[in-house]
Parts: sequence; C-alpha cells; structure tokens
Amino acid sequence: MLNMQKYSVPLFLSLSLCLVRLGSLSAQAIYQDKPFMQEYSIKYYHPIAGTPLKSVCADRNGVVKILSDEGLVKPDHGQFLYPGTVVPETHYRFIKDKKLVAMDSYQQQFVFLSDKAVFSDAWAGSLYQEHGLPNARIFAGGDNFSFLVSDGKGLVLLDKTSILWEGQSEDELLKIRYQPATKQFWLLGKAGLYSFSTGSKQLTKVLSGTNFTSFDLAGNSNIIIGTTQGYLDWSLATKKSTTHTKLPAQNITAVEAIEGKVWFGTSEGVFASRPDGKYDYYNGERWLPGNTVVDIAKGKGNVVLLLTTAGMTELVFKSMTLHDKAVYYDEQVRLRHIRNGFNASLSHMKDGNLATGYLSDSDNDGLWTSMYLAGEIFRYKVTKDPEALQNCRESLDGMERLFTINPVAGFPSRSFERRGYIDKLSDPDRWQHAPNTEWDWKATTSSDEVIGHIFAYGAMAELLDDPDLKKRAIALIDTVMGHIVANDMYLIDYNGKPTLWGKWNPAYVNNFPTDVGDRKLNSSNIVAMLQTAYHFTKKEKYKKKAFELMQQHGYYENLMRPMKQIGVAPDGADNYSKMLSEGWNHSDDEMYFVGYWGLYRYAFNDTLKAGYKKAILDHWQAERPEKEGAWNIFTALTGAKQFDLPEAVWYLKEYPLDLITWTVMNSHRKDIELVKPNFRNQTMTEVLPPDERPIQRHNGNTFTLDRIGNSGGSEYSAGDIWLLPYWMGRYLGVISAPMK
Repeated sequence: MLNMQKYSVPLFLSLSLCLVRLGSLSAQAIYQDKPFMQEYSIKYYHPIAGTPLKSVCADRNGVVKILSDEGLVKPDHGQFLYPGTVVPETHYRFIKDKKLVAMDSYQQQFVFLSDKAVFSDAWAGSLYQEHGLPNARIFAGGDNFSFLVSDGKGLVLLDKTSILWEGQSEDELLKIRYQPATKQFWLLGKAGLYSFSTGSKQLTKVLSGTNFTSFDLAGNSNIIIGTTQGYLDWSLATKKSTTHTKLPAQNITAVEAIEGKVWFGTSEGVFASRPDGKYDYYNGERWLPGNTVVDIAKGKGNVVLLLTTAGMTELVFKSMTLHDKAVYYDEQVRLRHIRNGFNASLSHMKDGNLATGYLSDSDNDGLWTSMYLAGEIFRYKVTKDPEALQNCRESLDGMERLFTINPVAGFPSRSFERRGYIDKLSDPDRWQHAPNTEWDWKATTSSDEVIGHIFAYGAMAELLDDPDLKKRAIALIDTVMGHIVANDMYLIDYNGKPTLWGKWNPAYVNNFPTDVGDRKLNSSNIVAMLQTAYHFTKKEKYKKKAFELMQQHGYYENLMRPMKQIGVAPDGADNYSKMLSEGWNHSDDEMYFVGYWGLYRYAFNDTLKAGYKKAILDHWQAERPEKEGAWNIFTALTGAKQFDLPEAVWYLKEYPLDLITWTVMNSHRKDIELVKPNFRNQTMTEVLPPDERPIQRHNGNTFTLDRIGNSGGSEYSAGDIWLLPYWMGRYLGVISAPMK
C-alpha cells in the first residue's frame, strides 16, 4: 500500500520514542530507529524544447507513458542523481498513426482518446469505441467500460458497443472524474463544477466559481478544485466549500488525490497535503526538471509521477531506517568526497552532473574533515566496523600532514595541494610553497579550524582502541596547543604574525564589549582546548594557563555570559566590534558546539562541569527555533533530559539524499509567516524542513529561504552535515540501532 505521509514531529515520535533507565530521574529519551519513508527524485529531461508534454500514466506493470503533442513518449535510463531523458515510445509501432489527444489509466491499464475513438491495447485490443467528436480532448472511464467524452462543450457517454447519451455543456469543460460509490461523473469547467448521473443522464451544475483549473475527488466526501489563486475544498455532504490560499504556490495547474494525500501541481513546483494541515513542498531541480507542473499520477508502488513542461520525475518513497540512510551517505562520501584524506566538496559541476566538476580545496578543510573524522570515530566506537577505523586512519593522515607540510612548528595549515596550481585554487593569495617542491600549502589558519582539530583528536584519543591512532591524536593536541601557549595565546603564521582569527590572548579577547559574541566564543573555545590538552597530556602548563585565563582575565565569566546578552555592539564601540556583531554568526555556533565536547567532557572538576552545562543549555535554548540536528545531539552529551530529540530526528529524517546545491525558492510562499529583520536573521516564525531549503553545512542559517545562482554547481559531503550528528547520537545512546 502506498504510504507517503511525512508525519509531524509529535506524531511520529509518539510511535518511536521511549524512555530507558526508568529508575533514573535524569533518563534521556531514546529514538527507536524504525523504518520511515524517505523520498528521492529520479528525473527525466525532455530534450525537445517547444514540444508540450500533456499527461502521464502508469499501468499495473509499472510501465510509464507520457502523451505529448508529437505522440507517445516515455522516460528512459534515469537513476537517482543520474537523470534520464524522455524518448519516443516505439514499442508498439502501430499506435503512432493514431491522433492521440488524451490518455488515462483505467483498471490499471492504458486507455487512449483519439480524434475518433476510445481504445486500448489492453484486453487484447477489444476496446475500441468511436465517439463522434472530432475535436474530443478529455474523457474518463466509469463502470463496465463506460466512458464520458467531451470536446469542451459536447458530451458523449458510451460503452464498448454503443453511444448511450449525447449532450452539451454551458461551460468550457477542463477535466472529468468518475465516482464509483455514487455512479456519477464529475466535470470541471472554467466557471463551475457539474455532476452527471449515469442513471438519469442528467447534467447538473453544483458549484459556480472563477478561474478553475483542475480537480479531483478526495475519497467520497470532498472534491478538491484548483484555481489560479489557491484551491477549494468542497464538501459533498454540506455542499459548502473552504478556500485555501496560504499555500506554497497559488497557481494550481493539476490536482491528484493518491491514497489519502492530495497533490497539487503549480507553476512553481508541487506540494502535497499533510495530516497536520501543512504541506510538503517540492521546488527546483532537487526534485523536478522544471517547476511548471502539467500532470500528476500514481506510479507503481510508492511512486508519484510528476510531469512538467521540461520532463518528468518519479518521486520515490523508500522505506529506510536512519541507519540505512547512514549507509547511503557513507557511500556518497567515500565515492565522491575524499581529497588527500580530506572531507571535501565536489565543485564546479555542470548542471548537477556528477561526472563533471572536481574536488575543491577549502579554507575549512581541517574543520569539515574534523567533523567527518569525529563521526567515524563514534561509528567505530559503536559498531567496531573496520571500514570506519580505516576511514579514521586516512582522515588522520590528511589532518596530520597539515602540520608537516609547512615549515612553521606546531602550525596547522588550512589545506594543501600539489605544486603548480596556486592560480587555480581557492584564495590564491593565501597559498605558500612548501619545502617539498611537489606541494603548496594554505596559510592564515582560523580559530574554527583549531577547535575542530582539538574536538576530533580528543574524541580519537578517548574512544579508539588503536594504540597508534591514540598516540598520534594526543601528539597533535600537544603540538598545536603547545604552539598557542608558547606564542602568548596566538596562532603564529609563516610571516611571524598572528593569523586574523587565531587569537585567544586577553588583550584581544577582552577588548571586545561584553555583548559582542567573539568575547564569549573565544573564551569558551580556548578553555575547552586547554582542558583537552591537559586531560590527555597531563602537562601542567595547560591547566595553569586555563585557570589563569578564567580567574585572572575573566574567561569563565565570559563563557558563562547568557546568550540573551549577546547582540549588537553598543554605541561608542570600535568599528571592528561593530562589524563582528552586525548579526548572529552561525559559524560561531558551530565553533561553540564543537568545542563543548572538550569543555564539558574534560572539565577540570565537577564544579566547573556544572557551570559549563548551564552555559551549554543556555546556548541550546537560544538555538532551539533552528531545529539544528547537530546542536541538539551535542547538547545531549551533558546528560540533559530535554535536548529536543524529536527535532534532531526530524532533521535527520528530513535531510534530502540529494546534496547538490540546486536553486531553491521559498520567499514567494504564502504558507509561511515572515518576520521583521532581526539580529538572529530569523526570516520566518517556523523553520522549514531541510529538504525544502538550500543545502548548507551547520554554519549556515536554517532560516535561509532561497538559493539562487550556479544551480547544480556543487555537491556537499554528508560527512560533516549528517553523519556526525547521527553517529554522535548513536554513541551517546539517544538513537538506537536499526529496528526492522
């Protein structure tokens, strides 16, 4: 049975969450990883521009046919992420001579309408009944092979042997549907809805309106009518209608009820009804070859067929667990996103073609790889999978070489690449020649790289049972932190100067006003890093420096400052502070939460640990509207009973399998409530699901509505975006192993 409901958070979690360790007051909820429906799109592009596609159908065998102005065509050679094309249908060569004007599915078989007859190749070709309407263009099948045919005005009711009735409509008819329970046809005109009884042969107008475009029967109780400005829900019982205009798109072009769910094609994509009264929206090439929808039909199994002016989509709903999704994403990373051991993006693709483009360097190679590496560490700790351990080794090789590729002791490069390509690399001004003449390295490393390094190395040193990896991780912690402490809490670059962001010295940190976020952030990060260094090396210099910063320079007060006090720099502040505090910085959020691992887990004592927990939960409270899966899972490390596990699971379920940076548009939607510009850059009252908004990493704003330009230019790696929060959730025990 087709089951494509995407349930709201409270409903699906009522089925899947349970409490364990019932004797403990601090018990955390655990998501039981049961199968859910994950959708993805298989696209087929129509190569012949200017040849309109009219309708799509599937038969009981899963064969799909598309009717165009040039005859029958069909989808060919499509796979997920590897689009197919629309090609001529040649399997039954004699049908090409028929002047087809419409097509429908009757008893799960193809039935065609030509300028002469209703006919089919099914039932041994026995169905062929002439209708006498040379300009016929719409029809629908009723009981016992009866069909109602129209040319827009004239109407003919026929069965397999004869014409049963003929009549005229006062309206220009657009579409016909049949209702078996009442044995009547329903007809939609541009200005009205009509019923036709097969018994009395009476055509009756039941509803007047304007700008009607399409309709369908929603069971036996309602008729859904699309218009150019929303849709009407007309009750068969009360004969009253409800108008719906707060929609993802208002210009309805197609309506199709498929097993309890109503689908709406529009000029700006497709949306479908949800049990909670909201809508799932499919916009842009993540889902569709073109946004102007022509027709919608049920495919075989859990598939919806979406026909647009530019091609067709098979929207597939597949039963998966979160673990199944993790397996898919792991393959995505390993096949297309490993560069010199780094977790990298596939960039400069042409129109989403994965065979084009290249693995690009990044300012944040160290950070994105740290996050992927941490996820693989958690995965190995949970599963003991040797593949995960090998992934850790290869990532650590890349991370380790960031230190050895450059001549600066203890300094981690941003990235490295082979010699001779500086002018072709990202930010060529930052690249330097390495002592090894085969390689170049990227300088100006930032604080977000360093906190990522320390997070991953700490997790590796604590959780892996491989002596070599543990030893190397601890050595790297000591290397970078030794560099920072020896250089007066600065990260010193090749030129002997601190990098722009690698500054934790009190003269820099405390120069910011207390309400500028960098003061709190840098204090939180450096204490976390020093605690991690002391925890694994036991070198007193790290502990001494941490307490010096907290007690003598106010870093504890800084990191404990409530998030509600963080905002725009006050009048009289320096321009640098004003620039840094113009709005909420989501990269800062990423640095905070990645740092919370070392801040909380390796706290010097229980008193500090309790304080840190308070600071983490305060930050989490500020982040809750974003429903950011990673930040909710990171918060669980404190043992807090409330950390929005339902929203974290919602994030993991709703993230699309397609991580290509397609154009996405939401700002036109009428079903979202926009808010005034604000410091947090929150654009609407409630965040959209991840599969309806632009692809972005955790340092992006989840309230971003649109992504325009360079559509299909890159594919992001799931390594940091999805695998980190999932495997961290598995390690922390708040997500269960898969349950079949």
